[in-house]
Amino acid sequence: MVSQPEQLSRIVERFRSAPRDLKVQALLRYAQKVPPLPEELASDRGSLEQVHECQTPFFLATRVDESGAVHLFFDAPPESPTVRGFAGVLREGLEGSHWRDVLDVPADFYTAMGLEAVVSPLRLRGMGAILVRLKRQVREAVSPDTG
Repeated sequence: MVSQPEQLSRIVERFRSAPRDLKVQALLRYAQKVPPLPEELASDRGSLEQVHECQTPFFLATRVDESGAVHLFFDAPPESPTVRGFAGVLREGLEGSHWRDVLDVPADFYTAMGLEAVVSPLRLRGMGAILVRLKRQVREAVSPDTG
């Protein structure tokens, strides 16, 4: 099995072992944990990438600092708690992780969380697209010959 950052593994395990109704509550809690965009991104929305596969307007940006740590920035409307909750899971599970660890996260890691019990297949596809875009941005940030 491909490894993933420890904090993300802990979140996945908590969701996996939670009953259906607690999964919904947990997603709502993670939705509340998504911080507002920093001023430089909020004032320059063109620096965010839209994830068109999401049913709701969802935007993201990633940064890789000089130590190789990944920083994640998400913008999703509060009235979209499931996708915003997934963003919160990604932020809590990956923020500050080394870029290699982020790129090693399995594309379908969230299936182990049992989210199909509480999230529609269309929203699950959107969640997968968020991770694909996030990883592509990280890859472009660390590979000078891409982009």
